[in-house]
Amino acid sequence: MKAVRLVKAGTKATPELREEPLPTPGKHEVLIRVHAVSLNYRDTAVLRGEYPAKIKEDGIPISDGAGEVMAIGEGVSRVKPGDRIAVSCSTTWIGGPFVPEYHTGSVGFAIDGLLAESVVMNEQALVRIPDYMSYAEAASLPCAAVTAWTALNKIAPLQPGQTVLVQGTGGVSLFAVQFAKVFGARVLAITSSDEKAAQLKELGVDAVVNYRTCPDWDHEILALTDGKGVDQVIEIAGEKTIVKSAASTRVGGVISVIGFASGFGGGLPPIDILTRGLTVTGSAIGPRLDFEAMLAAMARHEVHPIIDRVYPFSKYHEAYRRLESGQQVGKVVIQVTD
Repeated sequence: MKAVRLVKAGTKATPELREEPLPTPGKHEVLIRVHAVSLNYRDTAVLRGEYPAKIKEDGIPISDGAGEVMAIGEGVSRVKPGDRIAVSCSTTWIGGPFVPEYHTGSVGFAIDGLLAESVVMNEQALVRIPDYMSYAEAASLPCAAVTAWTALNKIAPLQPGQTVLVQGTGGVSLFAVQFAKVFGARVLAITSSDEKAAQLKELGVDAVVNYRTCPDWDHEILALTDGKGVDQVIEIAGEKTIVKSAASTRVGGVISVIGFASGFGGGLPPIDILTRGLTVTGSAIGPRLDFEAMLAAMARHEVHPIIDRVYPFSKYHEAYRRLESGQQVGKVVIQVTD
């Protein structure tokens, strides 16, 4: 079978295609025929040596994927051959808050990921995918969709009529748009071009501010909320947006920090958090139980993930470049097998 491995050179890494034997599932393990995987910002950060996590030496990259159960090992009871499944981003985080030990089961980072024709995973990491959803759509869910779902519900569940601010047109932001609409919330967004603003409005965003033509976009967001500010912010960029995100948030509102696309700094004054009662929380993916709850909600409303482009396995390098360009609207997917 074909598999991609990350070859390190200093702090950076290069994905390299190899021919390998088909793996065999052990106790409580499942052999999966991978149909599709999707890329996240952190996958390109790993190649640049910028991702702050321990990466398995010569490991298979990419945490997000979906496929079919080919065979099961001894003691497996959660799935059977032929089941259509997706893989949760951590093989050990089943429910409850995150604890440091869960890092050891981080798919595509601490352990082998999914950019291969077949992989072996612990049964506890697997979730069944809805019949209406394609493998390419299901592959887009584990990191970006679960992160958006968890962020919107981490401090307090999003309520109908509340307002959410999202940033850009990446996977997490667009899933946050879709889920916020399912909850009956109003969605505002900032983006870098009028073209992307139009695309966001087509996807259901109520109002969009172009931050290039309107650098004081926080003033516009406040105006769109009658001066009150939004209830929640899905903070993607980090350094270049966090201060304005706080200024755009209502007293007692929530900022869920899920990315660092513009850098690791930011300089949010503690006095702003204190005097306005803001909750600023890091929100990284979520447990398998959240994944399953999210899938139930998506199936109830037949929510289809927004996919930017699908690349064949042979052109996985082009998929990485597409994500690196920042021009995507939605998820970048690699079709591994038909």
